[in-house]
Amino acid sequence: MNNNRMFKTQTLKNITLASYFSLLVYMPIWLIVINPSEGLSPLLSLAMFTLPLLFPMRGLIKGNPFTYAWTNFIIMIYFLHSLTTLWVSAEDLLWASIELILVSIMFLSGTYYAKYKGQELGLSIRKKKEDKE
Repeated sequence: MNNNRMFKTQTLKNITLASYFSLLVYMPIWLIVINPSEGLSPLLSLAMFTLPLLFPMRGLIKGNPFTYAWTNFIIMIYFLHSLTTLWVSAEDLLWASIELILVSIMFLSGTYYAKYKGQELGLSIRKKKEDKE
């Protein structure tokens, strides 16, 4: 395989993992320490906003392209949370913007990692054309 392509794939994996672990650390800090919710207990906030991120950890660390692809469904929770917070809470503008940036970076780099790593491994979601006889 092309060394440049492999370097690009590894760089995308590193970017995805950096944004993933940043989000994993950032969400509890924001929602429990910086700006705790009046309506949710800290334990419930921790469960709601950290637990979903723990599910794909093993596959992300291993570099499984399938995990990178389906993790995008999980991070849509955080994408929607950041956009909703931006819309309804002016005092959380900075914190929601940081969440949105981390999620967007993770989404884009994870998507391209899954694509390029899948190509390197010869994986495809397209149906193979059957020979006409």
